[in-house]
Amino acid sequence: MSPQSPLLGRRQVLAGAAATALGFALVPATEAAAGTAGRHPFGRYGSPLRRLNERTLYVDAQGRGDHTTVQAAVNATPDAPGQGWTLVIAAGTYRETVLVPQAKTGLTFAGATGDARDVVIVFDNAAGTPKPGGGTYGTSGSATTTLQADGFTAFHVTFANDWLRADHPEITATQAVAVKVMGDRSSFLACRFLGHQDTLYADSLSLASFARQYYRNCYVEGDVDFVFGRATAVLDRCELHTLIRDVSFTPYGYVFAPSTAGANPHGYLATRCRITGESPDGAYALARPWRPSSDPTAVPMLTVRETWIGPGIDTDTPYVNMSSGYPWQEARFGEYRNFGPGAAIPVPENRPQLTPEQASERTVESHLGDWRPAIAGRRPRI
Repeated sequence: MSPQSPLLGRRQVLAGAAATALGFALVPATEAAAGTAGRHPFGRYGSPLRRLNERTLYVDAQGRGDHTTVQAAVNATPDAPGQGWTLVIAAGTYRETVLVPQAKTGLTFAGATGDARDVVIVFDNAAGTPKPGGGTYGTSGSATTTLQADGFTAFHVTFANDWLRADHPEITATQAVAVKVMGDRSSFLACRFLGHQDTLYADSLSLASFARQYYRNCYVEGDVDFVFGRATAVLDRCELHTLIRDVSFTPYGYVFAPSTAGANPHGYLATRCRITGESPDGAYALARPWRPSSDPTAVPMLTVRETWIGPGIDTDTPYVNMSSGYPWQEARFGEYRNFGPGAAIPVPENRPQLTPEQASERTVESHLGDWRPAIAGRRPRI
């Protein structure tokens, strides 16, 4: 999705004032590694000498594991395994792009320290960044991490894209994805997703594939459409944080831009979340419907329920159009029992509220169907 103008302000992804105050700053590899027990970089998850099982690999940028990069460890796991494999990732900043292809089903990324701030996978491509062989990366190609396989799980990991508009005024295609998630039954616990435009691309492999994704106790930050795509995605008890922008217009950006396929009865659901931000009051819209050129029949769907909405959201016009031919009123947007200053309803026709009966059909259970993510508990096991 295209922004209305490039960012002109200061670096935010790595050192935003509010993010730092909340403890969300990235940690350099040397500092992060020093903060762990020197001889136990993998914490309670064993080590190459004391593996939890034969399906566990250890990643450490300092060379104390099986592999020094995440991608090398992914490549070392078998295709279509009978049981899933786990990568235990030691504290560090892993500056690389990562692809988990469809064949690597049931793979888990486990941050070794139990704190996502310590384990960071980051790169800095944007949609308009020139590719070595010619052309540019495009939105999907800009992703630091691309997850195509079904049954993927991550906990206590940061996925980031630290490309900044201010550093590249020559580039106008400024989408810069931290992670693109495409597989069914993808789940994330206590993870962070850091970027500006198009941070979390919650998508699917095809229009006919209704990929289910579950995010619990996660943190997502950005400015333009920073949670977007066509997946059936549940954000449960997450924080969605809007970044400040040095621009002269409003809205500064949009939290959600779903592109739900018309045949999919379940789109995005944010439940028991917090929508916070650094921006002035009313500077952001809550969502706009995305109807991509690849699917002009999309009917974007978003439910925000029982969520605290901060003052950064414009209460008069929380929903706006992305393109003139597709008014937001034709999307499947709805709210239920939200609270906080950004949840006020001064213009009722601009704030569609669900009835209790309608809300009973837009729940975690209805979105996930027969799938119950293992990370629904507080302490994941591998």
